Amino acid sequence: MNTAELLVKCLENEGVQYIFGLPGEENLHLLEAISQSSIQFITTRHEQGAAFMADVYGRLTGKAGVCLSTLGPGATNLITGVADANLDGSPVVAIAGQVGTDRMHIESHQYLDLVSIFAPITKWSSQVVRPSNTPEIIRKAFKRAQSEKPGAVYIDVPENIAAMAVEGKPLATDQNEKTFASFSALNSAANLIAKAKNPLILAGNGAIRAQADQAVTEFATQLHIPVVNTFMGKGIIPYTHPLALWTTGLQKRDFITCAFEAADLIIAIGYDLVEYSPKRWNPYGSIPIIHVGAMPAEIDSSYIPQVEVVGDIADSLLELLRRTDRSHQPEPFAVQLRSEIREDYEQYAGDQAFPIKPQKIVYDIRQVLAPEDILISDVGAHKMWIARNYHCDRPNTCLISNGFAAMGIAIPGAVAAKLVHPDRKVLAVTGDGGFLMNCQELETALRIGTPFVTLVFNDSGYGLIEWKQQDAFGRSRYIKFGNPDFVKFAESMGLKGYRVESNGDLIPILKQALADSVPAVIDCPVDYRENFKFSQKSGNLHCPI
Repeated sequence: MNTAELLVKCLENEGVQYIFGLPGEENLHLLEAISQSSIQFITTRHEQGAAFMADVYGRLTGKAGVCLSTLGPGATNLITGVADANLDGSPVVAIAGQVGTDRMHIESHQYLDLVSIFAPITKWSSQVVRPSNTPEIIRKAFKRAQSEKPGAVYIDVPENIAAMAVEGKPLATDQNEKTFASFSALNSAANLIAKAKNPLILAGNGAIRAQADQAVTEFATQLHIPVVNTFMGKGIIPYTHPLALWTTGLQKRDFITCAFEAADLIIAIGYDLVEYSPKRWNPYGSIPIIHVGAMPAEIDSSYIPQVEVVGDIADSLLELLRRTDRSHQPEPFAVQLRSEIREDYEQYAGDQAFPIKPQKIVYDIRQVLAPEDILISDVGAHKMWIARNYHCDRPNTCLISNGFAAMGIAIPGAVAAKLVHPDRKVLAVTGDGGFLMNCQELETALRIGTPFVTLVFNDSGYGLIEWKQQDAFGRSRYIKFGNPDFVKFAESMGLKGYRVESNGDLIPILKQALADSVPAVIDCPVDYRENFKFSQKSGNLHCPI
């Protein structure tokens, strides 16, 4: 047995089902070993796509997604997806081939010190230099990647080490044991909650990772406290719940801004500062905060909790509920905002304008997708509207990258989502800018049989940047471009292609495309003048406090 074969046995031992990546000269032994294993290798069209697939696989399953490249440019192409996973809290193990150790001391073809390059964007970065250490390295990689807060790790495998004979076996895996909050922290938090007149729950991605949605819903319901979620916390409470105030995170004043301004206590549950800076909702650091999370709070001048309830999130909420009596408190002000938020959302239900307003597109998507179906958003102007207007009944049914916020994630992410949940409908929503960054992975989707729909918001430009430029300078620069015929593009790859040509086309086309047995692309013109109208409206928003 050589090192590559032992490494793959260790991956099997960790329960790895898929490896996403590209073949290369320096990972030949790894590829040969994979071919003899139970693991399915998914050949992608770009390493960035492979890393994004591993990223979304990890986010949906809680198990580390694995991506593989060759050395040099292959490995550096992984970087964007690996960095995205690390900031978004998705467990990923990235592996790359490398030149032999006999060439590392000299200037060598395609050689880069990849361990050092990956170190700043991962939780751990290492190289296999002794074949017998392979089981320890793989076990440590998966343990680090999957431990809270999850993230990415990198492993470098020199080609001569991969070919060396070795004896060994995988190490036994373990599970992270739950930790529990202290009684003193629970009692102090319960006392603050009981006294608050206008408390507000801010739920983030950590609550989703902890599978604490039922606990959050029960906690909010019993104590009658309204809930706001971050972009990455969607579905933590059903959007139809009378205490759900939907999503915060837009860098604009919105109805939810009023909830924060009126709050006399924020209960941050599984909230990560990278999701939405506390300086946006607590600029003066004046709102008291209770931090409920699996890890202690990060340091920020606008996020200094009075109490930190650190431990298993669901258990902490149950214990807080047992200790808290709010029966004597009036209804929190924020509950009154729900009717205004709902009215704003519903006003686009019958809108007939064409090109279609982004609010209407998102509204129609929600009418078509079932509660368990999955929407994966790319990054761009459409992401802002999905974040604000697409609402979820369940966790992990709307995936938004909002830590690293990398364009190009939607299509490869949809491939991974369909592999994880082949029985669900999957919709990748992207702008025309993001579409052309990783559209090559549609061929991957066709080849491996993962049919999903890609909906393109077409405005022939970088709409989000135009929005920012208009807000800052009243004009835009360098944001317009031309597009291919997306329908013909799809058809040339053996996919289905559709074009929305009137306001009433979207829903029937979307239903048809979701029923297709091959991947489909929908070209949908969008009216992004709504971006600037929203900026004007938000600038004039006055809170009824």
